[in-house]
Amino acid sequence: MSAAPRHATMYGSLQPQRASPMQPDKRVLATFALGHLANDWTVGAIWLVAPAMALAMGLGSEEVGLLITLYGIGAAIAYLPTGVLADRMSRRGGLLLATFWWVAIGHIAASLMPEYWTFTLLLCVAVMGDAAWHPAATGYLVQRYPERRAHVLGVHAMGGSIGAEVLAPLGVGAVLAFADWRTALQVSALPPLIMGVAFIWIARRLKEVPVPQQGPVDLRGLLAPWMRGTGARLMATMVLYNMSVFALASMMPLYLQTEVGLGPMMVAVIFAAALLAGSVLQPWFGRLSDDVGRLPVMLAGTLAGGIAAFFAGTLAGGTAPVVAVVIAIAILTGIRSAFLASAVDIAHERASATLALAFTIMDGVGAIGALLAGYAGSDDLSRAFLLGAGFALAAAALTGATSFMTHVDKQRQVG
Repeated sequence: MSAAPRHATMYGSLQPQRASPMQPDKRVLATFALGHLANDWTVGAIWLVAPAMALAMGLGSEEVGLLITLYGIGAAIAYLPTGVLADRMSRRGGLLLATFWWVAIGHIAASLMPEYWTFTLLLCVAVMGDAAWHPAATGYLVQRYPERRAHVLGVHAMGGSIGAEVLAPLGVGAVLAFADWRTALQVSALPPLIMGVAFIWIARRLKEVPVPQQGPVDLRGLLAPWMRGTGARLMATMVLYNMSVFALASMMPLYLQTEVGLGPMMVAVIFAAALLAGSVLQPWFGRLSDDVGRLPVMLAGTLAGGIAAFFAGTLAGGTAPVVAVVIAIAILTGIRSAFLASAVDIAHERASATLALAFTIMDGVGAIGALLAGYAGSDDLSRAFLLGAGFALAAAALTGATSFMTHVDKQRQVG
């Protein structure tokens, strides 16, 4: 028998000794983490482009919050259709490839718009490409490595976090030091453009994943686990949790610029540090939730993040509130993989569609937290941090007050 070609070894029929369900292949995880990094780069740029745009146009925190909220809603519109489509595709290379070009072209086009509303509208269309990546890619990973769901989701999330929440803010901060916000957004479209070229080769070599037998799209069946008991409680918790993340992250750069008086590059460094810590924690929290259960990780994370955000909103000026909000964002970002894995635990099947629904809930509905934070902080941005603290503590209270146990937790107890 002839030896398998090199590309089949990397992305196709991986040899059993190189990868097992309990030990995901590192090269596959690295590929998807890099793809996530590239697509989310422009999304991460918006956190700093939005306040820079607002200051240049003479706008306030309300417009920043509204832009980020509409951006999240634009993403939410694309999550579920892509998830349903991906669950019917054993080969997803072409779909994943298209997302890079959509993101790059869309954000470059948006950067050319002359005023706030046309800019915001095109951003909402552009981000749909990034949204399409998430259920297709994460669904592929959890179907390929079902025993390590939270771990592979954590690694995938770490790639996006490093791109969207570390490298992109640093890049935007560096560009803003000598150019305007439009140029910063255009430069931020280069990573998905580059990955779009590279993925032409990778797309044809991805291993197929099993597609469960499915009839017509059953939206009622997809929503059913979320409309009662554990699913309904998890949905409410996810909304509150992500409203906290959006409230804190959307107002932090504006707070550092207007209240603390820092320049764009220093704002980028602090913002990136907060989310770098969270990205590093995601695989660890994900593995921990695989081992000890989702509930302890979700409860401890939302409680700790909420307390830190409360101190950020109540401490007097200086470095103390900055350190507190950095800690809050790091912790809350770190537990995201546990929430996503819980969503798959609830639904059992249709991983891509389930994750798409989770992304819609977290990033679509949760994005309203940015809008509310913008209005809460219109006179004093520290109030936006208090609002974020309230959302996180409410999520912790809801988690702690309910009997949250998925089928995975029950199997763990039996084992």
